[in-house]
Amino acid sequence: MNKKILNTSAAPSPVGPYNQAVKAGNTLYVSGQIAINPASGEIVSGTIEDETRQVMENLKAILSNAGMGFENIVKASVFVSDMHNYLRINAVYAEFFDEETAPARELVEVANLPKFVNVEISVIAVEN
Repeated sequence: MNKKILNTSAAPSPVGPYNQAVKAGNTLYVSGQIAINPASGEIVSGTIEDETRQVMENLKAILSNAGMGFENIVKASVFVSDMHNYLRINAVYAEFFDEETAPARELVEVANLPKFVNVEISVIAVEN
């Protein structure tokens, strides 16, 4: 198996002993991203929409570093601290995908997330 570690300064540095992404063969496994602004290193506060948009921009930067885009994502895992934010998170998430080719996904409520943010998303992408 050909395993390649991928990290980019265009996305936040990992907050633990992991990498932003690992490519194995033609599959990219992207670690969960939270709403950290990569330029400042600070958590994006404000609305749940602001947090979700930053998470999606972080994913975009990691995908781009691997030569991929949102169209390459086959699976997304969304973790939220409050299911009442489902519709608001979903509205921002939908801006980044074509509905007809959107990936498989689950969205689950959890007790807490790293740095006590409200949303975390990880993805699996495959090269065409």
